[in-house]
Amino acid sequence: MKKIFIYSGIFMTMLGKAAVKNDTVRIEEPKQDSLITGIQKNRLNYKSLIIPAAFIGYGIAGLTTKGLRELNVDTKKEINEHQPTRIKFDDYTQYAPGLIVYGLNLAGVKGKHNLRDRTIIYASSQLIAATFTLPLKYLIKEERPDGSNTMSFPSGHAATAFSNAQFMFREYKDTNFWLSLSGYPFAVFTGVYRMLNDKHWLGDVVAGTGFGILSTELAYWLFPKIDALLRGKHKNKPQLSSTMVMPFYQNNAVGIGLIKSF
Repeated sequence: MKKIFIYSGIFMTMLGKAAVKNDTVRIEEPKQDSLITGIQKNRLNYKSLIIPAAFIGYGIAGLTTKGLRELNVDTKKEINEHQPTRIKFDDYTQYAPGLIVYGLNLAGVKGKHNLRDRTIIYASSQLIAATFTLPLKYLIKEERPDGSNTMSFPSGHAATAFSNAQFMFREYKDTNFWLSLSGYPFAVFTGVYRMLNDKHWLGDVVAGTGFGILSTELAYWLFPKIDALLRGKHKNKPQLSSTMVMPFYQNNAVGIGLIKSF
């Protein structure tokens, strides 16, 4: 009988240890999953860069490739043959999708982010778009179709318009997909009228489209880093080496700054 009790005690002890181990696994696994999920959320979705990269590549190729340059000229000739009425609505429609997002939120149609976070993302996207387009205008010096100056490439209006449209898409794509697409007609209108108003070549508008979409995608990717910086989450914590690229605007100059902490 004593042996039976001893064996039983040993068996129960082993069973208890196994149960503790199993409980430990069950407790730790969600934490590991949460950590992996958190890391994945901060990663840049490279698939979302394929379309803007293609647009930008087309626009750049249009500067030197004979066939694409001829297409730019043929498009201008086709437009001039129809003598369209030139209107300045494109100066306003470029901002329409972004304004609609704020209007919808005031009306109670909530997007993905609150007012503060949304504004940080939107401001970042516009600053990044300007950082891309303005220096390129001065570097490339492509003459406008109407000959007014040499700041044609890329289209800043198209970049602004599509960064706004992409911003609206990202805010509403998970809650109302069709609503999220409603900013793109304003962006397309803006791009088309930059050509109808004889201010841009086709390649300029296509490249501007790519830069606009890319700017908003980068703004969403950078937001967690900017948010942590603004909230001061790293105060009173051991500082780890980190690097972040940020656009800047100072003294009428734009650029990209490198911030590195040790």
